[in-house]
Amino acid sequence: MSRAALRILDPGPLSTIQDLGRPGWFSIGVGVSGAADRRSLKLANRLLGNPEDAAGIEILLGGLELVAEGPVLLAVTGADAPITVDGVAHAHASVISLRAGQRLKLGMAAAGLRVYVGVRGGIAVDEILGSRSRDTLAGLGPDPLTAGVALGVGAAQAYPWPNVAVAPVPSMNSGVVTVGVLLGPRDDWFTDPRSLFTGAWQMSDRADRVGVRLARVGDGPPLIRINDKELPTEGMPLGAIQVQPSGEPVVFLADHPITGGYPVIGVVVTPDVDLLAQLRPGQHLRFRPAPS
Repeated sequence: MSRAALRILDPGPLSTIQDLGRPGWFSIGVGVSGAADRRSLKLANRLLGNPEDAAGIEILLGGLELVAEGPVLLAVTGADAPITVDGVAHAHASVISLRAGQRLKLGMAAAGLRVYVGVRGGIAVDEILGSRSRDTLAGLGPDPLTAGVALGVGAAQAYPWPNVAVAPVPSMNSGVVTVGVLLGPRDDWFTDPRSLFTGAWQMSDRADRVGVRLARVGDGPPLIRINDKELPTEGMPLGAIQVQPSGEPVVFLADHPITGGYPVIGVVVTPDVDLLAQLRPGQHLRFRPAPS
């Protein structure tokens, strides 16, 4: 049984409910989805004594404002957006206690892209295929949040009481981000697949929960295919680096399609996908070979 505990006053640019997704449904054409930066959602839940897969709110950049309709514990992680409660500043990645009527407001993050608000007990909305996540590509899960929406919170009596007040977290990287890549499965479709590791790439403004499109920085070598044959449609994993006909790579994030027809030159290692989820337009990225 859930209770109404939070009411959205302003959702900011885009706020969605996310947990760790719905694995196991590829056979019917449904991807995993879930939090784009899973590490940040897990941290919020650990701070609150929740299971790591409890549903929270994923906010693009910041700007969220909500009011408590009853006593509630929250934690804010991810991009380091300024946090205030009734105008009083609070620390990032800390446990925040709200009384009924108190308002939490997020400013806009100076670095990083996605902010996470966890609540003790987890956001309680109906599950679809075992998950409360919004899949923006498939249109599954709860609708994006709008002003006036009331959110229920699950029971937490069986969860351990939080035993930390604040967690040390590294600041969001506003400079060059480096991620590890395993080459393949279609690296043999390129004249020099290791040119992916030479020089830097820049995130374009064409980015969402599906993926990030990259462009070359400076005079780095292009990714050149050995032929223009069509590739039969095949499965696409999280972190796949799919190379478009233009030679621009697209790295798939949480809401990626489960199949595709362009060659995948490599796959970003799972822990580093969270770094990509916080990459901002214009920011630079380097790929490095990951140990196999």
